[in-house]
Amino acid sequence: MATLWWELRPTTRGLVERALQASNASSSPVRNLPYDPRADLELSRLLTALDDRALEPRAFLDSETGDQLKHVADTCAAVLQEKTQSAEVFAQLVRRAEEQRDYRRIDVLADALTSRFAPSEICELVRSDDVVVRALANEALAQFPTTVLVGLLSDPVDSEIARDALRRQAMEYGSEEARRIVNALDQVDDL
Repeated sequence: MATLWWELRPTTRGLVERALQASNASSSPVRNLPYDPRADLELSRLLTALDDRALEPRAFLDSETGDQLKHVADTCAAVLQEKTQSAEVFAQLVRRAEEQRDYRRIDVLADALTSRFAPSEICELVRSDDVVVRALANEALAQFPTTVLVGLLSDPVDSEIARDALRRQAMEYGSEEARRIVNALDQVDDL
């Protein structure tokens, strides 16, 4: 794990260090910190290593070390939660929150989907093997403006997911515009 820490770029290491200092000072640990999107992969790997190490039997770790590992892992997760725009990292954070039964964190992550993630990234999450991630992504897509979903219809990878989101808007949310588009698409398919 020490190797992973020292392999972090100085920018990423500084991001975690500032977040740790802020969390120790009882202030918001990650808000207003500069963020480098390339740090997602590095922080994701570090978080995985920290979580794996913290799960080791207590015989290998003293209580204080285990608590410190958990604190650093939670801070790393908080930085990622606040800043990530990566579908893979989002899925990792949801799985982590689900394992910890932290449903409030899952709600916060779900709220971030529509405000921070591009529709194509959310479509990637819809294809996830994780049921919770898929459900959150489907719900987020259904809340996008209909015009955004129409824009995805021309994408050969995301078009079927966009159609499903439009159907959902029409059926569950009563969107007349989505209903008209779904009917038109169905008529074209029938030709």
